[in-house]
Amino acid sequence: MSITDTTSGKPTVVLVHGAFAESASWNGVIAALLGDGFPAIAVANPLRGVKHDADYLRSVLAQIQGPIVLVGHSYGGTVITNGATGNGQVKALVYVGGFAPDTGESAAELAGRYEGGSLGETLTAVKLPTGETDLYIRQDRYHAQFAADSPAADAAVMAVTQRPIVESALNEPSAEPAWRAIPSWFLFGSEDKNIPAAVQRFMAERAGSRRTVELAGGSHTVGIPEAAAVVELIREAAAAGR
Repeated sequence: MSITDTTSGKPTVVLVHGAFAESASWNGVIAALLGDGFPAIAVANPLRGVKHDADYLRSVLAQIQGPIVLVGHSYGGTVITNGATGNGQVKALVYVGGFAPDTGESAAELAGRYEGGSLGETLTAVKLPTGETDLYIRQDRYHAQFAADSPAADAAVMAVTQRPIVESALNEPSAEPAWRAIPSWFLFGSEDKNIPAAVQRFMAERAGSRRTVELAGGSHTVGIPEAAAVVELIREAAAAGR
């Protein structure tokens, strides 16, 4: 039995959030997808490491029947890049302000490849009993850094509910990328301060993006105020795929 209702005949849309966010960041996208009859699930990304999180995603995908469209935001893009490799059910990858690393690349290395990123100066750390370090964006810096195109009141709630990522995950090298075999689509904001637009253009071109949408003035979480544009791209990916 599938964990989603696949009776509609449409592919299941699996949404993977990134660091400093959580599953509810997809709420606007989810509402529109359900209205269109798409089965969907917003995965609770563990944010504990690239291999760990990709393996978790694979376990979720194994419980879904039929074709799948995978959607990843931010570090969630790294997770879908790794978690979809070798999975014949996944017909399309959609990157929403998301990393699309190649073999051996890390999120931190990619983010710093071009100028424009300012995430590092906004972070605060929590030491864990394991010796690892969890990273958060400081609440007083969250709106400007992460969600400048959302209302300040909404960004304040997002800052409080953000989920941290273990620091080592941002430096963990990626494995063989799924985008070599699976068609991809990209959407991002021109004013992204976590992954500079130049980095996203580079990744989209390298992956052979079927369509790349750059939204003027958009922040790292451009998919929240521009949920309709995200859904439009998901629909296109679902209709095409491989």
